[in-house]
Amino acid sequence: MNKENLSGAELVVRSLEYLNISTVFGVPGGAILPAYDPLYDSPVRHVLARHEQGAGHMAEGYAQATGEIGVVIATSGPGATNLITSLANALMDSTPLLAITGQVATTSIGNDAFQEAYTVGLSMAATKHNYLVTKASEIPQVLKEAKYIATTGRPGPVLVDIPKDVLNEVSKWVEPGPINLPGYKPTLEPNPKMIQQAVELIKKSKKPILYIGGGVIHARAHKEIFELSTKYNIPVVTTLMGRGGFPDGNSLCLGMPGMHGNYTSTTSIQQSDLLIAIGVRFDDRVTANPDYFAQNAKVIHADIDPAEIGKVREAEVPIVGDAKSVVIGLIEMLGETVLDVNDWLEVISKMKNDFPLTYTQKDDGPLKVPFVLEEIQKLTKDEAIVVSGVGQHQMWISQHWKFEKPNTWLNSGGLGTMGYALPAAIGAKAAYPDRLVLALDGDGCFQMTCQELITASTENIPLKIVVFNNGNHGMVRQWQKIFYNNRFSASELTHHTPDYVKLAESMGAVGLRVSQKSEVKNVFEQMLEINDKPVLVDCVVDPEDMVFPMVPSGGSNDKILLSEKDLENL
Repeated sequence: MNKENLSGAELVVRSLEYLNISTVFGVPGGAILPAYDPLYDSPVRHVLARHEQGAGHMAEGYAQATGEIGVVIATSGPGATNLITSLANALMDSTPLLAITGQVATTSIGNDAFQEAYTVGLSMAATKHNYLVTKASEIPQVLKEAKYIATTGRPGPVLVDIPKDVLNEVSKWVEPGPINLPGYKPTLEPNPKMIQQAVELIKKSKKPILYIGGGVIHARAHKEIFELSTKYNIPVVTTLMGRGGFPDGNSLCLGMPGMHGNYTSTTSIQQSDLLIAIGVRFDDRVTANPDYFAQNAKVIHADIDPAEIGKVREAEVPIVGDAKSVVIGLIEMLGETVLDVNDWLEVISKMKNDFPLTYTQKDDGPLKVPFVLEEIQKLTKDEAIVVSGVGQHQMWISQHWKFEKPNTWLNSGGLGTMGYALPAAIGAKAAYPDRLVLALDGDGCFQMTCQELITASTENIPLKIVVFNNGNHGMVRQWQKIFYNNRFSASELTHHTPDYVKLAESMGAVGLRVSQKSEVKNVFEQMLEINDKPVLVDCVVDPEDMVFPMVPSGGSNDKILLSEKDLENL
């Protein structure tokens, strides 16, 4: 590597290579343009998005699928502001992201220059940390630090803002030094005294529940969680972000709890005497009203982020540390302990039998999303990386798709960002070109970032997209039906505009349509057989369907609406 006379832009690209970054997503523009010139000759692959929000979600999908950092590049002003949604999304879901933005020249900052925005200020609440680089020589060290911050402790997005004159400034390559960040020392190893206290509670418990979230997947602790659960017969509930962290096919897996969780998962938490919470944040979609949440349970709460412990629910045993280290510590200290949980397992087994997830798919009736999902999963043989949008279809997927492995379920959990699915699926497919990637989206979500289908076509990223087309914003309509007296204000989209088949074809993809039960198997077999370009299936589904079970927002998890009939009791 030539260590003399490198521009700041060349230092950016060389730093990405040094950090073993193989793929970046972005959109060029004036202030970041100097960095695109050396990128032209670099082995780093650049995927050109059609919108910076899409580029950010692509980087998120890449990160969520691989467990490695995703990288996004944007220009100043609107380029940076368009990134904010994806940065906030990554922050909420603890996704490691590196965002590199161009900025107007240092001499113009504060003068309302063309395409100027206060990027570090705007992004402060949407990032784990951010930098404004003022010297080209700082770039290698800053980017190394940014990657370290993004990927250690609780993962998250880090933004590096670089003025255009700094990108043009000539400097030398200086090997990045050791990371020394006073005040940033993530706690990885748990306090042994806390592990001992947790073990004492577990041994006394008659109704334990393992309550696991996205932190388990980030820590790659799924094997240890499996051992903890199966060795001691502790049932497991998996949050929306934790799906795949424990295999659904195991009898101890209860699935997702909360607002649209299944009855057994939600009720088992309510009836438990001990919650062993690993890598979760007691999100309001799970707890509903915290005053009524698991009132009879003691809580062991382990998380790498100390700010999460006690934030929503006080823990009898707080444990700060990496999820894998915590679980290993619990297993080692429990040893050959045999828990007295047979009666508890019988109660849970009865709940499963008495309150299964149900739906009715008539031969001549409108398509139901759960039926379609189960048929697709049969055809894909559990090999797919599944990427979801936000809303009804997201809940149905989490309920009905059987996840056996981590990093196979990508979605926007905390921020609930419509438009996430298609670009995130592009990022996942860019990471794993030989794997099946399914973007299972709603029509409202798809319309928000549908232009990224052009990216998939032009970049030769042949993913599969299913648009569940119910002609409206489904979850909005559901709430309007239940809580607003059927006053469907501004929630109708229509089934026929746009024509998704023609839209797909105009963007270089294959378009298919299915609207009847008899067509489902054949259409999705066609979808799976096409592997040389993206395929979109317009799946016309029942606009009147609603997601159940349901716990109304702010209510108690003891009062679960199992079907539309239960709405009469509201």
